[in-house]
Amino acid sequence: MPSVLDNALYEMFCGANMGWAAYPGMSHAAYTCIASSGDAEQQALYLPRIASGEWAGTMCLTEPHAGTDLGLLRTRAQPRADGSYAVTGTKIFISGGEQDLTDNIVHLVLARLPDAPPGVKGISLFIVPKFLPAAEGGLGERNALACGSIEHKMGIHGNATCTMNFDGATGWLLGEVNRGLAAMFVMMNHARIVVGVNAIGLMDAAYQKALGYARDRTQGRAPTMAARSGPADPILAHADVRRTLLTQKAYVEGTRAFALWASQLADVQHRGADPKERERAATLLALATPIVKAFSSELAVECTSMAMQVFGGHGFIADNGVEQHLRDARIIPLYEGANGIQAMDLLGRKVLADGGAGLGLFLDAVEQFAQPQDDGPCEFAEPLSDVVALARRAAREQIERAALDPHAAGAAAIPFLRLIGHVALAWMWARMAAVAQARRASDDPHYRAKLATARFYFERLLPETQSLAVVLAADASDWTAGELDWL
Repeated sequence: MPSVLDNALYEMFCGANMGWAAYPGMSHAAYTCIASSGDAEQQALYLPRIASGEWAGTMCLTEPHAGTDLGLLRTRAQPRADGSYAVTGTKIFISGGEQDLTDNIVHLVLARLPDAPPGVKGISLFIVPKFLPAAEGGLGERNALACGSIEHKMGIHGNATCTMNFDGATGWLLGEVNRGLAAMFVMMNHARIVVGVNAIGLMDAAYQKALGYARDRTQGRAPTMAARSGPADPILAHADVRRTLLTQKAYVEGTRAFALWASQLADVQHRGADPKERERAATLLALATPIVKAFSSELAVECTSMAMQVFGGHGFIADNGVEQHLRDARIIPLYEGANGIQAMDLLGRKVLADGGAGLGLFLDAVEQFAQPQDDGPCEFAEPLSDVVALARRAAREQIERAALDPHAAGAAAIPFLRLIGHVALAWMWARMAAVAQARRASDDPHYRAKLATARFYFERLLPETQSLAVVLAADASDWTAGELDWL
């Protein structure tokens, strides 16, 4: 399926049970990696069986001493005479590392060859299956690998997160020698969009539960309510509960729109007919990926917590299911590169590295939408133009500051990503509002709700960008330079 359709469906799986949905999710990511870097024989052997669900896939990167800094990994691969490799080492936090849902598990393992250069330039990628393939794709003997333990986690209890021990396990090189990180990043960038979709699914599931509860739960008297029955009013009638629910709704629908826009970019990048359009889509997707992953996951933690707040004490107990969404959501800011790394990727690699050209391409598209259209001006043209100008100014400041202070980007990365995330959501809400306005004559409640939620977002949530701009303009050198002996 196209990525945009696949991710729309996958959001529903994640909202239903994120832990279980990680099994096909990781398999899809492994499929993407083998399809991109595997030779014809590897593709013919593994891809049909992963696609069918007969075999599952994992990605094995992290080691006990090496998480984000993969240049420190110690897993080694010794060449054998028959062209295979003996892979030895320990990997941790492997989603679906061991399970009995599928006949075989295809582990994609980062490791070093004996003569590999140090750091990330000496990493290769290997296919290491749980059972060695036999003739015509059947299963042969068990490979020399095993699950050492299953982690006891805060959430995602529906997924086995494993420590995997490879004891001279037989593996085959995937892609080129010492180019494993580049091959794995195909898988990771795919997964980063997917885990952003995870976050949106959880937010929506928690929101739906909270909205249903707010309609039924009675508590206190609202200042104004046309029809009353019983000694108390539904808590949905109280302004603060409405604020909490509308915040969730605005973030769910805004991040969903942006994630699906990014998914469309992936489809254009890989299948577009025009080379220039493919190049433009690739540039915009590289910029959008850390925003989808990090901004959506931060909001998921906030919004699932808000949903629990609507339930009050009934949300803290397991009976209503909303506490599970909060526990599950907390892993997503850590998944596939922690959000601090995503923020550094956005500011460092996607803004500072090209002098803001890629960001400028994105902001130009947003600003163009704020201009008067054939059917008249956008209702939100002014705040949309204002936030674009704010983002351009913040980017210029960071480029200038980073040239003078090596710590400046690290200090600014997280608030900068949140600022650009709000630009993205403001654009999505302006676009959705334009569609709603065009169909307003139909008096469809769906479009009335879209327009009302857009106004709530612009009036109540987008103003956060003003405080983010103040933070980004502040000098951080007093706490980033020298020893922090006062911490």
